[in-house]
Amino acid sequence: MRILSITAGAAGMYCGSCSRDNAFARELLDRGHDVQLLPVYTPIRTDEPSVSQPRVFFGGVSVYLQQHVPFFRRSPWILDRLWDAPALIRLVSKRAISTDPGKLGDLTVSVLRGEDGHQRKEIDKLLHWLRAEPRPDIVNLPNSLLIGLARPLAEALECPICCTLQGEDLFIDGLPAPQRQHALELIRDRLAFVQTFVAVSEYYAAFMADYLAIPKDKLRVVPLGINLEGYDARERDPKAPFDQAQGRPFTIGYFARIGQEKGLHVLAAAYTAFRKMPGVSGVRLEAAGYLARAQAPYLAAIERDLKQAGLGDEFSYRGELDRRQKIAFLQGLDVLSVPTVYAEPKGTFLLEAMACGVPVVQPRHGAFDEIVTKTGGGLLVERGDPKRLAEGLYTLWRDRNRARLLGAQGRSGVQAHYSIARSADRLLDVYREIVGSAQWAVGSERAVGSAQ
Repeated sequence: MRILSITAGAAGMYCGSCSRDNAFARELLDRGHDVQLLPVYTPIRTDEPSVSQPRVFFGGVSVYLQQHVPFFRRSPWILDRLWDAPALIRLVSKRAISTDPGKLGDLTVSVLRGEDGHQRKEIDKLLHWLRAEPRPDIVNLPNSLLIGLARPLAEALECPICCTLQGEDLFIDGLPAPQRQHALELIRDRLAFVQTFVAVSEYYAAFMADYLAIPKDKLRVVPLGINLEGYDARERDPKAPFDQAQGRPFTIGYFARIGQEKGLHVLAAAYTAFRKMPGVSGVRLEAAGYLARAQAPYLAAIERDLKQAGLGDEFSYRGELDRRQKIAFLQGLDVLSVPTVYAEPKGTFLLEAMACGVPVVQPRHGAFDEIVTKTGGGLLVERGDPKRLAEGLYTLWRDRNRARLLGAQGRSGVQAHYSIARSADRLLDVYREIVGSAQWAVGSERAVGSAQ
């Protein structure tokens, strides 16, 4: 099958959506499928080798200039090569390309308007490049925020469009109120140009059916999958108490982007309560993940609160980690918790921890419920309550046999249900269903026309 998969770069940070898109592309390429992974906005950054095209479409600098300076909406394409160069985009993205939805309302609306937006030239450049390439059997958009591309791509390439749903509601809800409403209206107006929407969890499929008014017969679920290579469980002495095992403390870990929505402050509050429980000693709290400059005060406040509680020496922030460092970090944990304050649709960090034999303690919301239930790899507690989270941590600190059992179950569960190979099987089933549907068998021109 010939697949065109578009992926949205995240301004230089490790991005879960980019990593998912890249993992699927690698797996399908290894199976002999013809996959082109095209980055938009910025080059993608993943902790596995990238298979994306070197060229970036809808380059972040060009998109910004066209939004704010009318001259660049009509400037010669040859000039755009200067600021569409991946090296320049990487340099600028470190300081000047924002991913804050509060600052991107008008730009988001413009991109969603597709051919009628200020970035029309970027669509023309993309279509010009694609016309010289073999026609794909299917096009996959990385999220509904790029649904403005659905109609022009379907008409130019005469093939069906699939759209992944993988967490964009958090961005949409962060837009200023007028642009948020406009964005939702534009997405809903363009649903007809997408044949199938693929959600990353059962929870998110149900949520987005209501949030975007997507007909349920157009929704499919393809669960997350990770490349299990290198994810080995650390050997633990079953007879030793945690605080003496291999000379280490009992280590509670957090691995996700550092930000209010991911809930590190909730875990810090739970850790403080946990430390006051009977007998607790020889423990640590370790955190790792991308830290944007704007989030530095947030992390500093957490560190200050822990220090005031007398626990400052027990906390460490390990920074942003590559794949090797990430696996080593996870293997050094006794339990992982990322108590997001919003309903997380993915939860890749849970799969990565459990693949290392590490149990998890998570709030019961979003995709966490289905992941933990399916794998058997952890405990679920009431959401938004640091005390309940502390009790979950205490349960595993006190009962090492249960912690070890949950870790083993989680590792087996990930291998059985959440490998990239298994997820790719499901994705191919969806693609084959779309390509072989009667709607497209009668000819793409009539199919696109029926959506209007």
